[in-house]
Amino acid sequence: MYLKFFGLREQPFGVTPDPRFLYLSAAHREALASLYYGIESGRGFLGLIAKPGMGKTTILFHLLEKFRSTARTAFVFQTQCNSREFMRFLLAELGYEGDGDFVRMHEEFNKRLLQEARAGNRFIVVVDEAQNLEPSVLETVRLLSDFETPRAKLMTIILAGQPELAGKLASPGLAQLRQRVSIVNRLEPLAPAELSNYIGYRLKVAGYEGEPLFAADAMAEIARFTEGIPRNINNFCFNALSLACAMRQKVVGLDVVREVIADLDITQHAIDLQSDAPAIEAPAALKPAIPPRNLDALSPADAKAYMQQVVLKLKNWEQSLGTAAAPVQGGKAPD
Repeated sequence: MYLKFFGLREQPFGVTPDPRFLYLSAAHREALASLYYGIESGRGFLGLIAKPGMGKTTILFHLLEKFRSTARTAFVFQTQCNSREFMRFLLAELGYEGDGDFVRMHEEFNKRLLQEARAGNRFIVVVDEAQNLEPSVLETVRLLSDFETPRAKLMTIILAGQPELAGKLASPGLAQLRQRVSIVNRLEPLAPAELSNYIGYRLKVAGYEGEPLFAADAMAEIARFTEGIPRNINNFCFNALSLACAMRQKVVGLDVVREVIADLDITQHAIDLQSDAPAIEAPAALKPAIPPRNLDALSPADAKAYMQQVVLKLKNWEQSLGTAAAPVQGGKAPD
């Protein structure tokens, strides 16, 4: 492990959504502020759209941390479910482990909403990976917003998911839900100019003090390969620091970055697999009687004649299969 080698207290490029390591780019800062305002103003439904690896879940954890002392929260991850299972997951987040019928679960949920409202607490429900929800379950989520008083909503629901979620909300069958989503935010990749600040921030939170660990000429290569996606950056930096430590280099230079790129470029493995794959020969019955010449040099008439041969061979092959599979009658095979 490279922590001691680089003077770090903890892993700066972990895979868990730790709110302490949230770097607020311009897009992330705007999304966080908008969600915070939406909760404070009781807007009901909010949306957060982001491609995988953009830090969506980390932002949500950071947001809920701000309301930890003044709100009751439920964070639902299990989104590949039906309506009844969704309600059960939601109630489990609120400490209710009962497994009654759907009406009973609705009643229990309403009771808990009223209890929190009387106590003066906000109620926040976060549904992560909401693009996986079936339309019927999204309709169930919409009906949850009917729990309200004449003066205020009893809870805020945040639907967070990948771009497929936006496609579902745009469908005609979910028009009523779409109309209730009053604020929608989208996270964008980090700009190349932000990469150095992002890496430096995470290293600082992890306890690093000193000169930059990544050489300036290496940053452009990292930005290009990771496409500014935080999860990609974290994975890349973990591998780069590990390799630099193994090579006893205190600074991650261009040589280390290029080595990591070669190791992480999955397309190289795909090319190797393709080149190593054994050739599959067509059955003899399917081979044309006359091998084709260069197809680019064939005239239309030659091409048509060749395809007719292929079709004839296919028909003969299918007929041979049918004959071989014909049932034996009278204890004798057909002549």
